[in-house]
Amino acid sequence: MEKITFKGTPVHTYGKLPKVGSQAPCFTLTRSDLTELYCHDLKGRRIVLNIFPSLDTSVCATSVRKFNELAASLDNTTVVAVSKDLPFAQSRFCTTEGIKNLIAASAFRSPEFSKRLRCGNGRRPVSRTIGPCSRGH
Repeated sequence: MEKITFKGTPVHTYGKLPKVGSQAPCFTLTRSDLTELYCHDLKGRRIVLNIFPSLDTSVCATSVRKFNELAASLDNTTVVAVSKDLPFAQSRFCTTEGIKNLIAASAFRSPEFSKRLRCGNGRRPVSRTIGPCSRGH
């Protein structure tokens, strides 16, 4: 468990945060068209996971807009914006905001996602740049 802060208040993660550049454990998320996004779909690319609770919060929406801008200039890198929002809500947000440089993926069918990646406490946003997944699916 690690301690991070949210508005100056300490909160704890599920476990240790992945190190920048570390190998990601395998994961499965849901794309906006309801197909599955598997970690091995991104094999051979650097992966930036922007993990946050919901696009319905201003801070989270701002992070997705910023990552969309930054993703356009990153070589061999895929940015995946992950939330528990339904894929339809993510798709609507991305269409409305002109988000085209990242993959919006939902963990709504993957309750194990946060614990598997040990990336947060399920309520606070966390972003990490990690490498390829540890194994295929």
